[in-house]
Amino acid sequence: MSTHESAPGFRPGSGDATGALLLCRADPDSVAAVAPLLGERMPSVPAGEGWSALVPVGGPWRRGDEPVDRVVTGWAAALAVGAPWPVLALWWDEDRAGYTLASGFRRPVGYVWLADGTPAGEDEAMRTFAARLGLDPVLDLQALDALTRPDREADARARLRGLLAVLTRAGITLPAGLAPGDGADRLGEAARALPGSRCAEAAGRRPTVDESRLAAWMPWVGGPGARALALAQMAAGLPLTAWGLRRHSGGWTTAGALLIAHGALGTAYGLSKRP
Repeated sequence: MSTHESAPGFRPGSGDATGALLLCRADPDSVAAVAPLLGERMPSVPAGEGWSALVPVGGPWRRGDEPVDRVVTGWAAALAVGAPWPVLALWWDEDRAGYTLASGFRRPVGYVWLADGTPAGEDEAMRTFAARLGLDPVLDLQALDALTRPDREADARARLRGLLAVLTRAGITLPAGLAPGDGADRLGEAARALPGSRCAEAAGRRPTVDESRLAAWMPWVGGPGARALALAQMAAGLPLTAWGLRRHSGGWTTAGALLIAHGALGTAYGLSKRP
């Protein structure tokens, strides 16, 4: 992985270099059903076997409200809460790049590299990451471990490309034009031009979700323990929302709000299906 080969797309010092991708282990229909709750218009495209990609084209980081990693970590946690699939957020800005993996109620796990590729994360995070995605504990983990070692020939964009190379064995294949290091505007244009692209509307403008789609989004509805899980979601969402508001973190506030919404809607839907 050569620095010279990867440099054109990742330009430290350029505000246009900030961007992110949200990779969901779910089909596009399932992702499209929940994406509007993030409150941002996002093109979504297939991203390999069993995976879909959401491409944020806006976000608080573009207004300077908070850094991109904090925003997309909250978004990933929000999307993964209560769903049977994990969400992997890839992000980058002028100074750093990294990833965050969110799955259910588990604590998100992530790793960071400085712009020149210097590792700035914990090795244990890579092992947890590999285990949660079901990667090979020997071959894949060795490849991931190499990304945590110093390498003067690999900058941050090259590190993300190395990560994606490993993830092809988990089914992830980014469509042409979606390259880590490109800015949000360029990524959005590329996503909208791809076959199968659709745009998730912001909350309040989303289309009606029919019953079968809602059931896929909330697979526990109607099953044993549905009300208990819904109440647990609301109980977890309240303090998380309060914490996000205190920290002025839009991402974590969204995660808490979605927890509350999941629980409330799950409870209401469950009650409506009682005989």
